[in-house]
Amino acid sequence: VTPAKDTTQTAAITDSAEIPVVVEKIPSKEFTLYQTPRLITDFNADTTAAALQSFLEKLQALRNGEKRKIRIAYFGDSMIEGDLLTQTFRQLMQEAFGGSGVGFVPITSPVAKFRQTVSTSNSGTWQDENFKEAKTGKLYLSGHVFRGSGASVQMTDQTVKDSAVILEKSLICGPSSSPVNISVNNSTVSIQPDKPVNRVPLSNDANRTVRLGLSDPQLPIYGISFESASGVIVDNFSFRGITGIEFSRVDSAFLSAISENNPYDLIIFQYGVNLLFRPNDKNFSWYARVMLPVVKKIRNCFPNTDFLLVSTADRAFRYGGEYKSAVGIDSLVKVQALLAYETSSSFYNQFAAMGGTNSIVEWAKAKPSLANQDYVHPNHRGAEVLANYLFEALMRDFKKLEKLP
Repeated sequence: VTPAKDTTQTAAITDSAEIPVVVEKIPSKEFTLYQTPRLITDFNADTTAAALQSFLEKLQALRNGEKRKIRIAYFGDSMIEGDLLTQTFRQLMQEAFGGSGVGFVPITSPVAKFRQTVSTSNSGTWQDENFKEAKTGKLYLSGHVFRGSGASVQMTDQTVKDSAVILEKSLICGPSSSPVNISVNNSTVSIQPDKPVNRVPLSNDANRTVRLGLSDPQLPIYGISFESASGVIVDNFSFRGITGIEFSRVDSAFLSAISENNPYDLIIFQYGVNLLFRPNDKNFSWYARVMLPVVKKIRNCFPNTDFLLVSTADRAFRYGGEYKSAVGIDSLVKVQALLAYETSSSFYNQFAAMGGTNSIVEWAKAKPSLANQDYVHPNHRGAEVLANYLFEALMRDFKKLEKLP
């Protein structure tokens, strides 16, 4: 279903001739803007207005010298695992607005060795509950919760080139009913995290490496964050094989606790490629039905956060001996745009940004290639291109804000 085009409306309130008329302009909406390549849209027919205004005003304050953190959570599937796309997007944002550090890193990951922006080594046994095998509802935004006794992890942030930059290293963990001893860089520290989600300072210095040891098998551990004191922080929350529906299993109270502990200024949702697993599927209305309450729930739990829904990228199947874009991809992108429209979120059409129909085939054939021969995943070069397109779209939106009176 395509929303009907709204027309500009006015609301007038008057009790007598002596009371001035109050006129409130309601922006005209244009759903078809979702088709525009490399545009961040909130469906406002006036395309000179900024879509992510609240978020962009914070960026503007940062650029004007205000000392604050601006947090971006980037959710996705295997399209962003190993920090693909987000590593370039983070770098571009930090170069433009300031900030250092790789942000949140889970204790372990299937692609830890593949990731270039942080090195992670584990010893001992870490138990991992996650979206695929969850026994509780207390999974973090990464889709994981870890526990370990006699286990340790060492992480080194590899994004910071200036050896003088100070990085805050923090443990993100759940609650404990009694004090817990942890080892931080081989020194024993006693902590008592008492909130559903806690940010425990580990060190605040120019060292890029932190080593954490754990002895309590009950303490829920989510990850470690590397952040500068001010500037843009981009957290990568990738989980292979999911569609976003999995967040329906994370309870609202816990999401609200995360928002309180770690407030985000912008949340980016990029899913869709895992919905295109059958070559002839064309109807994705079921996804809109089940995903709409998920987006609404997360929006409610992060009330001060701007939302940007990023569509699926292109993916291809073999039809009649030739690789072509999935026949249902236009339908899926439209459904994803409708999700953004119905939840007052902004939207970015990544399929169109890539070049639209059969673009993944062209990317795979390019010299050098921009995508893998599975005709699903952009490679490192392709991910850099996508990150640049998104950053450029964001900067175009930012320039609209700068033109406001």
